[in-house]
Amino acid sequence: MIIPVPLRDDQPRYSTPYVNAFLIALNVLIFLFELSLGRSDLKVLFDHFALVPQNITALLTGTWHHSIQQAVFPLFSAMFLHEGWAHVLSNMLFLYIFGDNVEDYLGHFSYLSFYLISGLLADAAQIAVYPHSHIGMVGASGAIAGVLGAYFVVFPRARVLTWFFFVFFFYVPAWLILGYWFVLQFLQGADALAVARLHRDIGGVAVWAHVGGFIAGIVMIKLFPERRRRYPYAYR
Repeated sequence: MIIPVPLRDDQPRYSTPYVNAFLIALNVLIFLFELSLGRSDLKVLFDHFALVPQNITALLTGTWHHSIQQAVFPLFSAMFLHEGWAHVLSNMLFLYIFGDNVEDYLGHFSYLSFYLISGLLADAAQIAVYPHSHIGMVGASGAIAGVLGAYFVVFPRARVLTWFFFVFFFYVPAWLILGYWFVLQFLQGADALAVARLHRDIGGVAVWAHVGGFIAGIVMIKLFPERRRRYPYAYR
C-alpha cells in the first residue's frame, strides 16, 4: 500500500497562523508531559482523559452512573493526547502543512471553533460505528481530518510536495493527495469493521473518526463565513 508523505504546500497565506501554531505547541507540550510520567501515572492519565465510546453511549441511554463530566470532558481532552512519537509527529505535520491556510481563510477564532467542532464530529462518527467499545481513543487526527476536508474544498488546486516510497519527490494537486488519503481511511475502516465482527473491541487507528472528521470539514467549510481578506499590499 502506497502511503505518500506530504512535506509542504505552495498555497500562500496572508495572515499569521497564531491559532494553528498554538494548537501544534499545545499538542507537543502535552506529549512531552506524557513522556515525563511513569507507566502507572500515564495509565491513570489515559484512563481519565481518553475518550471511551461506551461511556458516551451509556450517558445517552441513561445507564451512566458517574458524573456527566467524567464522560463528556474526554471529548475534548482526548484531542490533545497521543500514544507515541510517530502518532504526534505525523498529526502535527499534517496540521502544520494544511492548517495555516484554513486559518487564513476562516480567521483565528472561527478556525479554532472549526477545529474543535471537527474533533467532536469525528468522535461522534467513531462512537456511532463502535458504540460499545471499551477502548480509549486519543489523538488530534479527527480534528485535523476536518481541516483536511476544508482544505480539500477551498484549495483543491494547491500543489503539495509529496514524498513517495521514501525516495521520490513530486508536487501533486491537493485534491489528489487528500482524496487518496480519504479513500485510504475509508477502506481501512471497512476492513476494521469486518474484523470487528469477530472481535467486539479492536485497537489500532480510529479510522472512522478520520472519515467522519473529513466529511464534517467538507460540510462545515461551506457553512463558516470566509474572513475578510487581508492582502500583503499597500494601496495609496
